[in-house]
Amino acid sequence: MSQADVLLQEVQSCTVCASTLPAGPRPVVQFSGRSRLVIIGQAPGSRVHASGVPWNDRSGERLRDWTGLTAAEFYDPTKVALIPMGFCYPGAGKSGDLPPRRECAPLWHDRILEVLPARRLTLLVGGYAQARYLGKGQALTKTVKNFARHRPDFFPLPHPSWRSAIWMRRNPWFEAEVLPELQQAVREAMSGGSKE
Repeated sequence: MSQADVLLQEVQSCTVCASTLPAGPRPVVQFSGRSRLVIIGQAPGSRVHASGVPWNDRSGERLRDWTGLTAAEFYDPTKVALIPMGFCYPGAGKSGDLPPRRECAPLWHDRILEVLPARRLTLLVGGYAQARYLGKGQALTKTVKNFARHRPDFFPLPHPSWRSAIWMRRNPWFEAEVLPELQQAVREAMSGGSKE
């Protein structure tokens, strides 16, 4: 069993936040020691918690559409690592799900990233991932519009929830300018190459 496989089992067995999770712990994550595309999202929703399959919802469908990945590619851990900021469903709040638990990223992210290939592309999906990896205080729209500043290591994206449809109508440059660059970057990462 590889170091990545051992770590994956350890993450999936985590119960650190069990007492604070209304639906109980069920860490949802995917990676292997060969994943060259890393997608760092927010936290699983109730549907993902129920299925145990990352991004198994409409947000996931939209994200796969943005990246140009098939479901088979997306769910192949030898190609794609799916790492949320919070590994378990945090529960519902007044206007949607609660924020990701704060314990997960400091506890697991560095350890997971250490077992992945050094040459990789990381998609930072949403404000929580961008704040951790690019620094707090940056507006999401500005960060996404200036995605090239963060290449070749990172590619910031909005969260692909239903709200992103409204955001995309207000920011037509995203579909016209960012998505073609995203899809090219994803293909390069998946092939192990880069033009950077």
